[in-house]
Amino acid sequence: MSERPLARTDVSPAVAWLRTPAAIRERCHQLLELGLAGKLTHFRVEPSRLSAVVDTVLAVTREAYPTLDIPLHSRWRHFDAGGVKRVEELEARLKGVSPEERARAKLDLAVVSVLLDAGSGPKWRYREQGGGTWARSEGLAVASFRMFMDGVFSSDPDRPLRADSEALSRLSLDALAQGLQVTGANPLDGLEGRLHLMHGLGRVLPRPGTLFDLVVAQGRSVRASELLGHVLEQLGPIWPGRVMVDAVNLGDVWPHSALGPVEGVDALVPFHKLSQWLTYSLVEPLEEAGLRVLELDGLTGLPEYRNGGLFVDLGVLVPRDARLTREALHPSEEPIVEWRALTVALLDRVAALVRGRLGMSAEELPLGKVLQGGTWTAGRKVAAEARPGGVPPIRVDSDGTVF
Repeated sequence: MSERPLARTDVSPAVAWLRTPAAIRERCHQLLELGLAGKLTHFRVEPSRLSAVVDTVLAVTREAYPTLDIPLHSRWRHFDAGGVKRVEELEARLKGVSPEERARAKLDLAVVSVLLDAGSGPKWRYREQGGGTWARSEGLAVASFRMFMDGVFSSDPDRPLRADSEALSRLSLDALAQGLQVTGANPLDGLEGRLHLMHGLGRVLPRPGTLFDLVVAQGRSVRASELLGHVLEQLGPIWPGRVMVDAVNLGDVWPHSALGPVEGVDALVPFHKLSQWLTYSLVEPLEEAGLRVLELDGLTGLPEYRNGGLFVDLGVLVPRDARLTREALHPSEEPIVEWRALTVALLDRVAALVRGRLGMSAEELPLGKVLQGGTWTAGRKVAAEARPGGVPPIRVDSDGTVF
């Protein structure tokens, strides 16, 4: 029997709009137009350098996917880090389970894992028992996968392959640190912030997998933008201390003074990075259960340090103040808001140029596949060539809830 998903909530038109990919695109492209006109404070935009970005993206894409059979950019790629077939291990453990419950279990895993994946910092590593050692997103994916397989997120010892509100709400900092192998010698940025998200998740849903029931209740198909709307509506309350509009916590939404007075709604730039990353990661389990996720290109690119760093390292975005490449800044600081917004808008342009070079349509190569092919890998490769340890050109002081 399925757990009943929470009821929908009513929000104001302003909040509803700020939760849409259309709002993300509109505000980010507004800032790009200002940047192209030389009217932004923190970055100069050099569109002539976009060709270098496209060349690099195409090179890494062809190397990784010679036949251009590119999967969607999602958490599921990271679970099989190093070519280890961990997802097959999960499938074997779920054998005999109904398609609906399999989808719920996979959504449980995806939601928890994505919310634990907000940037690790440069020093943290995860050593898999009997396997390799992993860092950054892959490390957090493998760590959260192993915690899930061990039943850490389930309150029912007889049903370990799930996450539920009871287990998430009682998860302790020590238990999370143990699962992620955090010690004084192996520090992880934002551990407390991640625990806050786990506790918040336990408050808002009986289990993350009830998102499956919520989507199915609307029909056998769902637009990607609607799927994001479900994620934002259900998970909105878990985000810590962010901008409020009409008494609603907006999450990953920040003001930029170039768009208007920073106290007003017109200045707000929505990103919803983790929520979009999560939405991309829900697509495959939903489709395996027989649902159709339509209009994937409705989602935007992800404004994180690999995609954003690619544009800085290859000279498309030039910081006006060298301080931006020397000091770690908070996500709320305007240079970071500007950088992220420009990244989202420029990813749309890169996707169009990549498709043009490959002779493919948006349906054949949606933005989510360009990211996977793609821009994220290119950003990591260029950073590794530019700086020891592959650290990004601009550093963000992460609390574990944004990046």
